[in-house]
Amino acid sequence: MRSDTVKAAVLASGGVDSTTALAQAVERYGAAKVTAISVLYGQKHRKELEAAEKIASYYGVEHISVDAAPLFQYSRASLLQGSQEPVPKECYADQLKKTQGKAPVSTYVPFRNGIFLAAAAGIALSLGSEAVIYGAHADDAAGAAYPDCSPAFFEAMAAAVWEGSGRQIRLEAPFLAMNKAAVVEIGLRLHVPYELTWSCYEGGAEPCGQCGTCRDRAAAFAANRVSDPAR
Repeated sequence: MRSDTVKAAVLASGGVDSTTALAQAVERYGAAKVTAISVLYGQKHRKELEAAEKIASYYGVEHISVDAAPLFQYSRASLLQGSQEPVPKECYADQLKKTQGKAPVSTYVPFRNGIFLAAAAGIALSLGSEAVIYGAHADDAAGAAYPDCSPAFFEAMAAAVWEGSGRQIRLEAPFLAMNKAAVVEIGLRLHVPYELTWSCYEGGAEPCGQCGTCRDRAAAFAANRVSDPAR
């Protein structure tokens, strides 16, 4: 165990939610006690990972990148390089209507958060950390769009992490009962550098503005009556 024990490891995707969670952890523990963990999973672009690197640098926290792409080579989720399916240009609610709520949206990568959190827990335990934090929120869980963001998933995974770490690592999801607008409200109070974040499922020079996550992001900033600084 390192002498400069890390208090919290935060899953850092480079998006709004994980960056807000990182800001909270830095405020709570101080930058020297926080590690940001980003995961490569075969995405079609690197924009979000580049954003995560910039954000970690902004906060002065250690940044660890993990390559888990081989684990997702069998998935055909529309976010991944191996998929020929285009990313849907509609909100999650409309996407779920097509499956009648019987399947997640096409951008759901099978058990992604489970794999991410298991990896983060192993790293956190090795660093002497006390907690793994991720930014799941209620909008992502709604209608089972992303089942690995649900309260039931969190409770099961938290129990597994706690027991599997010898009861040394807590799993925390501070936004689990909140919508994205509430997450942005917290971030605005913490002066989160949202201009550095990237949410779009496409990898263009500018966000597409039409995919599910772009729509959710726009609605969250609009609900707070502020312009999205990344646009």
